[in-house]
Amino acid sequence: MAAEAPGALAWVGHSTVLVELDGARVLTDPVLRRRVGHLRRAEAVEPAALAPVDLILISHVHWDHLDLPSLESLGRDTRVVVPRGARRLLDRHGFTHVTEVGEGERADVNGLAVRATHAAHSARRGPLGAHTPSLGYLLGDDRRVYFAGDTDLFAGMAALAERLHIALLPIAGWGPRLPAGHLDPERAAAALRMLRPRIAVPIHWGTYRPICGRGPAAGAEREFARDAARVVPDVDVRVLPIGAGLRF
Repeated sequence: MAAEAPGALAWVGHSTVLVELDGARVLTDPVLRRRVGHLRRAEAVEPAALAPVDLILISHVHWDHLDLPSLESLGRDTRVVVPRGARRLLDRHGFTHVTEVGEGERADVNGLAVRATHAAHSARRGPLGAHTPSLGYLLGDDRRVYFAGDTDLFAGMAALAERLHIALLPIAGWGPRLPAGHLDPERAAAALRMLRPRIAVPIHWGTYRPICGRGPAAGAEREFARDAARVVPDVDVRVLPIGAGLRF
């Protein structure tokens, strides 16, 4: 039997992760600009450094997950997968290869299996925007990578554990308070008890903070690593600085 080709990932910051698996390069929730609304990024990102990208996955329509200028910088002809109800927004801005999916549906690319999963998170783009679903995504078949997007714990999370190699889990936010529908370090460690991946990488922390006012308390990544070591000591937690990666 032939050996599996190695996979790799790099945490670009916030919920943006570049995953290389089964011959495809997938980018999640690209928000790359130094400033997005009232938020400032800790480190700038050059879109050219991420190219080429075969597929962009959007978990939900909140501004810190679906950023149109960041998407445009990656090319309007790049394939983008979005939750149902979000395609119209991208169509209006000239994106030509947009696919809508719902929970349990697939959007395979270049031989890589991509399946949309549930996410317990309420999403509306602006106060007058329509509610659209939030999603997570499972990448791969034999070795799976779970990108949770934004979510809280949910009953079906344990069903994602089969052949799960890596879990990309949000652990914090960009403000002093974490609203409902998110995982904090303690709840993210509880999610690992259900998911049982080989490796866990915390995301959605340490990247954006308000230009004015209070940001999140420091140390969420250390708290998550401590909680995970106590709850699921067999899971290898890899805390990555922005721009760093790993091979698997």
